[in-house]
This record gives sequence, structure tokens and C-alpha cells, in this order.
Amino acid sequence: MSICALLVAVAACVLSLTGREKKTATATTGETEGAPAGAIVYFDFDRVLDEYDLANDERNKLQTKMQNVEQELKRKQNRIERDQKAFQDKMNKGILTTSTANEQYQKLQQQAAAFQEEAARKQQEMAEEQQVMMNLLTDAVKTFVDSYNEEKGYDMIFAYQMQLNMPYPLVTATSALDITDEIIAGLNAEYAKNKETK
Repeated sequence: MSICALLVAVAACVLSLTGREKKTATATTGETEGAPAGAIVYFDFDRVLDEYDLANDERNKLQTKMQNVEQELKRKQNRIERDQKAFQDKMNKGILTTSTANEQYQKLQQQAAAFQEEAARKQQEMAEEQQVMMNLLTDAVKTFVDSYNEEKGYDMIFAYQMQLNMPYPLVTATSALDITDEIIAGLNAEYAKNKETK
């Protein structure tokens, strides 16, 4: 189920969440201490991405790669601009024949076009790498949550994101149903364990 579909389901279930939790609290000691098995719980996907060590490591790697690409493109752009300025200076001084000027001008145009193509290609590659990174993180979280719920036995686990185009993706819910801290702790423990075994 996509995040957007989950958000719609969350909005539809808010009233039942609140009512269910109140009933549970009343039926026991008057207070809830965490979500019982069979509950509908949720976690903040934005917080998970901010505090998940794998996400931070992957972001840092991608950011370094993007900075390197930007620096390389900037060097090439500066070189082209220097060549264009040198050509213009020679033209202004009248020290180029018409045929030589035409030849150099065509060469500069080809360099500029090649640079634009390379810049567009690199931008596309970075966008694809960013999407691959998000797919990797989403899959890692989903895999962990599936395993986590085998032990917990919740009826449903929602993930919500404030950054999506819904101003209030999770209207209200008791904090006892928020399992964000557990998800982050479990993901980071699993990631640390996997890094040790590599």
C-alpha cells in the first residue's frame, strides 16, 4: 500500500482510533501503557528518515557524489567561458581571419552544446540515484516493520508524512499508538548489526 493510500486510510480511521483507545483504557486500569496486540498503530516516516542511520549514511554518500558532480561541471563551465572570452578578445583585436574565426566559433558552439548535454545527463543521473536511495530506504523500513509486527501482532501499522500534500495527514491519535521510537531504535540496531557483519 502506498504512503498516500495509507494517509487516506488514517484520516478515515481517526475517530475509530480515538474511540477504541478510550474503550481500552476504560476496560483496564483507566490508562493505556503502550499499544496492545491487535491495535492500530502509526509511525512518523519523516522522523524515521531523519533518524535512521542508514538513511543518514546514504544521504551523505549521495550528497558527496552530487557535490563532486557539481564541482566538475563548474570547472568545465569555467573553461568554456574562458575560451569564449579569449575568442571574443581576439575578435575585438582583429587578429583572426574570417575562416579561422568561423572555425573557432563552431568549435566553441560544439563545446557549449556538449556541456549542456552532459549537465542534463548528470542531473538525470542524480535524480535517479536519489529515487533509488528512497526506494532502498522505503524497502528497508517496510521489511523491518513486517518483521517487527510478526512479534507485536498489531492489526494495522500506518506510516504518515507531514511533507506530503496533505496539511493534516494524521488528525489526532493517542501517543500510546505512536511506535516511531521503537521503529527507529529497531532499524538502527539492525543496521549496526549488519554493518558489523560486513
